[in-house]
Formats: sequence, C-alpha cells, structure tokens
Amino acid sequence: MNRRVTGWIFVALQGVLLGALILLPGRDDWATPSWLRSAGGGFILGGLALIAIAALRLGPALTPTPVPTSRGVLTTTGFYRYVRHPIYTGVLAIVAGLTVRSGSFVHLAVAAITVVFFTVKARWEEARLAERYPDYAAYAAITPRFVPRPRRRSPVG
Repeated sequence: MNRRVTGWIFVALQGVLLGALILLPGRDDWATPSWLRSAGGGFILGGLALIAIAALRLGPALTPTPVPTSRGVLTTTGFYRYVRHPIYTGVLAIVAGLTVRSGSFVHLAVAAITVVFFTVKARWEEARLAERYPDYAAYAAITPRFVPRPRRRSPVG
C-alpha cells in the first residue's frame, strides 16, 4: 500500500479513537474526586502545550501524517532531546487526562487501545524516519519513544 495512504489511515484511526474519548459519556465506574478531575485537567492542558511547542519546533518538517517530508531535518533538540515523539506524548497525556476524569472503564479500554495504536504508529513512522535520516538509528538508540527517563551522567575522570 502507498505510504501516503497508510499515513492517512493512521490519521483517520487516530481521529476515531480520540473522538471516542471525547464524545463517550462519563460514568461512575470509579470515584472522580475534585483532585483527580484537576489532575486530569492538568494532563490535558499540559498535553496541549507539549503538542503546540513540539509542533512549532519541527517547523517545515511538520506533516499531518507520519510520513516524513523532504523539507525537514532531523530534530533532536527541545523536547525531542528527551523523547522521539513529543507530539504523541502530548496526545497520550490528553488521553490520560480524559480517562481519569471520565470515571469510565469504557474510556479506560479505549485509552489502552490508543496507547497500543500510537506504539504501532510510532514504529511505522520510525521505519520511515530511519530511511530518510541516516542519523535516526543512533538518535533512537539513546532517546526513549514517549516517556522521558533520567539521562545517565558520564563518569568524571
């Protein structure tokens, strides 16, 4: 299948999953005290901010699909220093926020499917990035996909 078509299929499926999380009604499967609703709101706002900043950092390399553009360069600074897919990290933060606020096991199931979906999408995109950028494999070897981890300090001496 054509890469562009596959890319747009990923975008469509992503829209369906995120739409479900937004449109499905909340439930009372678990308690959602005000602190949990506030934490969920913080994740949503933080995710939106992360998406905006990471998207701006990409500049001309930003595309609506996971197919790299010929105009871009490999970005490894800013949030890209800590994770390979900060935009996806932002989306997953929004998913987490929506889910904890929902009080719904249905939302939790859709959130789990969404995490698996983004893992598959990122792996597919990374194969394209490795073809496009010769340094991508080295970058991927030291930079986590979605969740930052503490950087190891090199020994002094």
